[in-house]
Amino acid sequence: MIVCVAVVGHQNNPLYLQSFTEADDALKLHHIVHCSLDVVDERVNNPKKSGPTLNETFLGMLYPTENYKVYGYLTNTKVKFLMVTTDLDVKDADVRSFFRRFHAAYVDAVSNPFHVPGKKITSKAFAERVSGIVKSFGPVTTG
Repeated sequence: MIVCVAVVGHQNNPLYLQSFTEADDALKLHHIVHCSLDVVDERVNNPKKSGPTLNETFLGMLYPTENYKVYGYLTNTKVKFLMVTTDLDVKDADVRSFFRRFHAAYVDAVSNPFHVPGKKITSKAFAERVSGIVKSFGPVTTG
């Protein structure tokens, strides 16, 4: 179901990017994640266009493709969370629940006194926690 998750900094710098699929698809998924950042910027900078209000963190579906859908979430510090899924009919409540758990894992990771703000997240504990969240959301696709 979930094939890729990403954490992108407020200056669109990638902080964490993990694919849960074959290596052949990883580059394509990274491209899809980066393309969806334009949609995030558009929704944040033009909130009047059927987008979320300024205080809402869930951005909804950002970028549908033939095989994938990208959902987004924006923190108060302008850090973006992105999820790429193959499931074409995901409920918003499930996606919101995923992002709340993903955000909590991120907060725990960056609260580490050895983490440098704005740098990539290299914590193995964070990677394991994210993998657990993804697995609990649905079966991980392997191809």
